[in-house]
Amino acid sequence: MSGVGPTSSQKDVAEQVLRSIRQIVRRISAYSKHLSQHVGLTVPQLLCVKAIGQLEEAGETEITVAAVGEAVNLSPATVSRIVDRLVQDGLINRERTAKDRRKVCLSLTMVGLERYPTLPTPLEDRFVQRFSAVSMDERVQIMSSLQRLVELMDAVEIEAAPILMHDEGMKLEDDSVR
Repeated sequence: MSGVGPTSSQKDVAEQVLRSIRQIVRRISAYSKHLSQHVGLTVPQLLCVKAIGQLEEAGETEITVAAVGEAVNLSPATVSRIVDRLVQDGLINRERTAKDRRKVCLSLTMVGLERYPTLPTPLEDRFVQRFSAVSMDERVQIMSSLQRLVELMDAVEIEAAPILMHDEGMKLEDDSVR
């Protein structure tokens, strides 16, 4: 090796890694577009509706924005903006409790209750299920390799929730939800 640049095989491997990253990004984008077109929800909206439904199924009677945020790994401020849109779309109710008028609780509307059982499984849930079936050694190796890729791509300082959505979804989540 002369140190002038990467060898052909090194470049091939780098291109394969980049191709794999691009495949993942494209899968996330396709899933987000599918949700939007066929379900009428963004990824964060789907996660919030599913979380509220699951909390209701578990018997929770006072579901707060903070509880939903914790369930979906988003800040209460972000969840609040998502909830605004879901209320507007008639999928969830936002009501103050009789005991403490400062406390706002969320619940699925009749429309939300009808749609909830038919909502698709989020992409990240399918990933976690499949990832759990991989040996612990392989999971650690994958995590280590991905963390190294994050370093190599100068992305260490970028905050990211464990939610899979394409760039538009992330921008919208931070700005206006839709």
